[in-house]
Amino acid sequence: MSEASRPKVFIDGEAGTTGLGIRERLERDGRVTVVSIPHESRKDPNAKRAILEAVDLAVLCLPDEASRETAQLADSLSNGGPKLLDASTAHRVAEGWAYGFAELTRDQAGLIRAARRVANPGCYPTGAIALLRPLVEAGLVAPDTAISVNAVSGYSGGGKGMIEAYEAGRAPAFELYGLGFGHKHLPELQTYAGLSRRPIFIPSVGNFRQGMLVSIPLHLDALPARPAAGDLEAALTAWYAGSDQVRVVPGAEDGAHRERIEPEALNDTDRLELRVFGSDGHRQAVLVARLDNLGKGASGAAVQNLGLMLGLD
Repeated sequence: MSEASRPKVFIDGEAGTTGLGIRERLERDGRVTVVSIPHESRKDPNAKRAILEAVDLAVLCLPDEASRETAQLADSLSNGGPKLLDASTAHRVAEGWAYGFAELTRDQAGLIRAARRVANPGCYPTGAIALLRPLVEAGLVAPDTAISVNAVSGYSGGGKGMIEAYEAGRAPAFELYGLGFGHKHLPELQTYAGLSRRPIFIPSVGNFRQGMLVSIPLHLDALPARPAAGDLEAALTAWYAGSDQVRVVPGAEDGAHRERIEPEALNDTDRLELRVFGSDGHRQAVLVARLDNLGKGASGAAVQNLGLMLGLD
């Protein structure tokens, strides 16, 4: 593909962790041209307007309110504005925006491909939704099931202040947060997992840069069909058959490692692994998702969605 024929992409907020990850991936891929606003013009609305008029797609790596303002600016342009891919939480459950988890349903990739406005998922919801939505659709988990989602992430997902605190040795080894039960990822988690009852979601951060585990404990006898753990694994396996990025790891394959799992094994990849740990004797199971919070949890998912939106997939 010649440079002149490549789609033009603007990353608004390219200096942040997610923006940098997207830019690095796009530069390695080589199928788009990334254009930038000069640093001194970053806050000039006329400069932003001009670049939005000139590109095919803009990625918004901004705080929520700034993303809303940029989306409004794009909507006001005479040419209809570029396609938008929002990496903030501003539009994840907003009307008119497609949700950017391509594996959500059989036709979700097609919806993203046809959309002009796509909201990139959050890192924690990516793991939780990937585990729950297929089981809800299969009737193995009822929408009104009382669900608790526990998760731990590396500190790179916490923004500039948290990254600086951990890398300077000023942060604790581990901490829970979101203890007011109002974490900003909850609306998308509930909506796209297909839950009618609001789940409990308590995330945590550990003293490692990147990587993530999301876990969901289940009492099997409290589920509608009283399934075995193997039934849950089979439903997930069938749902993601043929996926390039999402893989269900069979219990038999894990073998002796079934007693432990650590969060960093998928770092620097865009993959998502799902597992079911279960005891049919105790009638309990725990669903576990492992991913890189900077990969499938952020920049990797954004590049996947960008490829769909621009017809590069």
